[in-house]
Amino acid sequence: MTAQPFELTVDSKDAAETLQPLGARDLERRNAGYFSQILKSQRNSATCLPFKLGLSDIEFQHFKHFIGSYGYQTSIFCFENSDTRQELLELRADEFNDLYSLFLDHKGSVSDTELWAAKILTAACFGSEHLWRDLGLESRKMLASLINDNFPRLFEKNEKDMKWKKFFYKQLCEQEGAYVCRAPTCEECKAYDDCFGSEE
Repeated sequence: MTAQPFELTVDSKDAAETLQPLGARDLERRNAGYFSQILKSQRNSATCLPFKLGLSDIEFQHFKHFIGSYGYQTSIFCFENSDTRQELLELRADEFNDLYSLFLDHKGSVSDTELWAAKILTAACFGSEHLWRDLGLESRKMLASLINDNFPRLFEKNEKDMKWKKFFYKQLCEQEGAYVCRAPTCEECKAYDDCFGSEE
């Protein structure tokens, strides 16, 4: 089976508002494309993700089978299976669980592949680069598309196009009632560019 061309349909927040919710089959096809790109990048040492992308052993086996069923290669990359990055995630288990729960609370409930997307996104949030780079995606546009497809309500909340990692942690802080930002509004904050500047 040959992998279908992977196309994005989200160029901006405005464009996303006109999209219809994806059905399970369309979402799974698109997720296969995202996941293939992420796995390929990880195996080429171009992400911050651990060997199994933050998934459990059994999840990762199903994940690879899923990607393969859409014609994407899953076993051609050579990469040392180091547990170091996974151990770092486990040391921050509470934070991992909080982020993971945030994604689960906003998933579209269209396909079980949303659960994989949630765990992989969570694991990538522990990296030091822009989130799209820590995932090994081609652009911020592709990241926006992945989030919109899998977590549409969370995508819609980011009305001001805040940087995604900053936005996710801001959501956690507001949920806990412990938002520590002291600026009266984002527009008046001296660190505005840190949250809203270019990610390219």
